[in-house]
Amino acid sequence: MKYKLTVRRNPQNPAAAVKLYATPVGNGKVSQKEIAAEIVGMSSLARGDVANVIDSLLDVVSKYLLMGKSVSLGELGTLRISFSSEGAATEDEFNVNKISGVRVVFLPSSALRKAIGDIKFEKV
Repeated sequence: MKYKLTVRRNPQNPAAAVKLYATPVGNGKVSQKEIAAEIVGMSSLARGDVANVIDSLLDVVSKYLLMGKSVSLGELGTLRISFSSEGAATEDEFNVNKISGVRVVFLPSSALRKAIGDIKFEKV
């Protein structure tokens, strides 16, 4: 994994001197079509079959996340919905407009965490 050094202030102590922090350097993006093509090369499935499975997986994952379920993707990890909200003194004072920051949280599996733990770094 390549990285570069970036000058930043400590967000917890803005008065402190700036320091250099490592920042990951992206190496492009792999499309769903490219992933499907690679899976085709590793299996006996046709490109359309793999693309259909990936599309269906995305639809089903979204459906279950919106139902409030965590979605386990085996050795990849688990996805779940999270959000934050403003506080309210009483239940009557609370309304859904106080909910914000809805996001999908990814929790990697132990196998993926181990693979990431074995990462080698290279300065650009």
